[in-house]
Amino acid sequence: MPRFRGNEAGVQGFTDIRVRGWVARLPEGWRPYALLARMDRPIGSWLLVLPGFWAFALAAPTWPEGLRLVALFGIGAIAMRGAGCVVNDLWDRDIDRQVERTRLRPLAAGTISTKQAIGFLAGLCLVGLVVLLQLNPTAILLGLCALLPIVLYPAAKRVLAVPQLVLGIVFSWAAPEGIAAATGEIGWLALVLWAAGFLWILGYDTIYAHQDREDDAKVGIGSSALWLGERTRGFVAACYGGVLALLVVAGWLAGLNWIFLPALLPAAWLLARQVWRLDIHDPALCLRLFQSNREAGLAVAAAFLLGRL
Repeated sequence: MPRFRGNEAGVQGFTDIRVRGWVARLPEGWRPYALLARMDRPIGSWLLVLPGFWAFALAAPTWPEGLRLVALFGIGAIAMRGAGCVVNDLWDRDIDRQVERTRLRPLAAGTISTKQAIGFLAGLCLVGLVVLLQLNPTAILLGLCALLPIVLYPAAKRVLAVPQLVLGIVFSWAAPEGIAAATGEIGWLALVLWAAGFLWILGYDTIYAHQDREDDAKVGIGSSALWLGERTRGFVAACYGGVLALLVVAGWLAGLNWIFLPALLPAAWLLARQVWRLDIHDPALCLRLFQSNREAGLAVAAAFLLGRL
């Protein structure tokens, strides 16, 4: 199966690490920490925060408050996505050494020690806590509850055939958290938006997981890509169909006007395009399709905003 060739400066072999751009301009001692937190690949932070943006587009009481929450959640997403990556790599450093795409991650490669990683993790969590304390009590409590699935996700790969079920809970958390931050309440709108985010993540991370399908089988960890195999296209189509149906329900619960429905068509097209183009035997294509979910998620937020005009 083809792999990604690490043609970035300072990286040899096959990897998806990107030591270029602003990361390459950091002081040499800082670069391993940026790579540990995946700051070279911001797509993870985007995907973590986008369900929160959906919530603000649906329920923020005013534009200034919505923009304030967007800024807070953006900072929080960068910090907590980084923290989640550190936790994941602390759990997986021995496995990462056996997987071609991940063997050059800082902990696996030994460029950062376990003690240094734990200290960095504490700093990222402190940033996340400062952001969380800017929210109302309901949102603070919900944010603290997110810590358990974040910590448990790396273990899920060792005991579950489809660990993406746990990842879906973690990465969709910003949806109910965002509704709570905007309204101070958790009701049906928050739950429906959470379910939409969950199915979205289940679909796109299954596409992503096909990059590592053979390596995951070799080291004995679970993956929806392994579980589904050639059934992946139908599964992703069902997930994305469920996402769109739940987004329509969320728009109805929020009282959006009819413009929301045609405004949702670009997001529907972007999701359908992933299903149509998917080739599970082309890992480079799988990565590109996975990354296109940033545009799909932004299109959903735009549709919600238009529905409030």
